[in-house]
Amino acid sequence: MTVSFHKYGDYFFPGTGDVKDVGEKKGKYCSVNVPLRDGIDDLTFQRIFQPVMRKVMETYQPGAIVLQCGADSLGNDRLGCFSLSLDGHAECVKFMKGFKVPMLVTGGGGYTKNNVARCWAYETAVLLDTKLDNNLPENDYYEYYAPQYTLKTRPHQVIENMNVRSYIEQIKKEVIENLKAIEHAPGVQMHEVPPDNYIPELNDDEEDENPDERLGQYAMDRNIKRDEEFYDMY
Repeated sequence: MTVSFHKYGDYFFPGTGDVKDVGEKKGKYCSVNVPLRDGIDDLTFQRIFQPVMRKVMETYQPGAIVLQCGADSLGNDRLGCFSLSLDGHAECVKFMKGFKVPMLVTGGGGYTKNNVARCWAYETAVLLDTKLDNNLPENDYYEYYAPQYTLKTRPHQVIENMNVRSYIEQIKKEVIENLKAIEHAPGVQMHEVPPDNYIPELNDDEEDENPDERLGQYAMDRNIKRDEEFYDMY
């Protein structure tokens, strides 16, 4: 399952991600899109993020989470149009950590480089239950953080929050209704996976066989060349 909280509308690139985009065929309802408008702040974001993700975890019950922390949702981003603070952004990490499911956390977008560094440093500390001093230590890149020289900064560019309560409640309702279409958490039958260094053993009777014909099925599968791939010939 993929869940995405993103800006949608006003011809914003790439123009996909409507709440009605739920996936197709066997993946239907496994694509969860949460379209947001300009200027969303911490309180409004948590008002939709937490109930949606709680329902996702309850319904889908994943064995692991990949959490992408795009910093372009922070206020003052060069290309972003949201107004999240560092604390509001990190609150999402804290919330997902609380499910105690194995989690791989990655970076993502972000176009104001000093704030990207602030965000990922702070959220790494959140994951490690470590408290960071708000005053940055002197380092080779210290001047990038002028004039505040602090971990947390106040947005100097205020964008009006267009995500009114009625809109947020409607999107939340539609997303949760879509999730109800998944009747139960999916189950995956476990299979033993052979190690990468597995080499089929050849018995004495196979020594005289044509080497092109005596490969086991496993070895043959590893040597498949797809028709659409190209190779240089010498």
